[in-house]
Amino acid sequence: MKLAAAAYPIDWHDSWDSYEAKLTRWVAEAAGQGADLLVFPEYGAMELASLAGAEVAGDLQRSLHAVAALNDRVSALHARLAGAHGVHILAASGPAFEGARPVNRACLFGPEGQQGHQDKQIMTLFERDPWGVVPGGPLRVFDTALGRIGVLICYDSEFPLLGRALVEAGAEIILVPSCTDALSGYSRVRVGAMARALEGQCITIHAPTVGAAPWSPTVDENHGAAAIYGPPDMAFCATGVLAEGAMNAPGWVCAEIAPGAVSRLRETGEVRTLRHWSEQKSRPPRVETVPFGAK
Repeated sequence: MKLAAAAYPIDWHDSWDSYEAKLTRWVAEAAGQGADLLVFPEYGAMELASLAGAEVAGDLQRSLHAVAALNDRVSALHARLAGAHGVHILAASGPAFEGARPVNRACLFGPEGQQGHQDKQIMTLFERDPWGVVPGGPLRVFDTALGRIGVLICYDSEFPLLGRALVEAGAEIILVPSCTDALSGYSRVRVGAMARALEGQCITIHAPTVGAAPWSPTVDENHGAAAIYGPPDMAFCATGVLAEGAMNAPGWVCAEIAPGAVSRLRETGEVRTLRHWSEQKSRPPRVETVPFGAK
């Protein structure tokens, strides 16, 4: 199985046809390289705000509604492309309204019309205020022909218990779409994705937004490098980096994984971090704080 992570630039689109042509080109390129699973980044859907014009695209709240209004059309396009190329696609996440405030939702599409979605669990400071994005539905594991897949959207990847919940539910691959405006933010998600692969003995696929979109107050600056990580185990991948692209370089990064590689690693790897998780103390040891020099 070949996995593909997108380092995806945010572009201005004057028409729906422009967006459709871009997405069609990107999917065809990855599928042409033999990819079975394509991962697009967090908030990549915000480029669709450009279709509403500069005034709307430049407004935090109006841009959310403009993008969410296109969700059905975007889903139909991804479903068609997944079917045409026989691939699984995690679409770029974006706002979805099921109440007064939006959630940050990433949708997964299968080659035979399957669809599912994962909402972000923990909001960043910017999402909380001024954007007002709220947590969505529960974590999910998708039982697919490629294996069991979970999704940790950007900031979610930095919280180990979320990743642990996915691997305990059987996840073998965790998708990590991200949108970060600085090297520090990208680095936090990168470290989180690598840590989740280590402790869960699974594959993580990190797909970031890249480049500048000065017309948007939400995705105006984007830094990152696409990558695919695994447990740093000599029988699997000594460095933990299965594939990694150049910083801020748009395009696909791909890695091939042998069938059953994750389950074999969990049984025969040099370490058993997944199995030995429960040996940690369930509560931290007691710590006393005392004045220096106290007897």
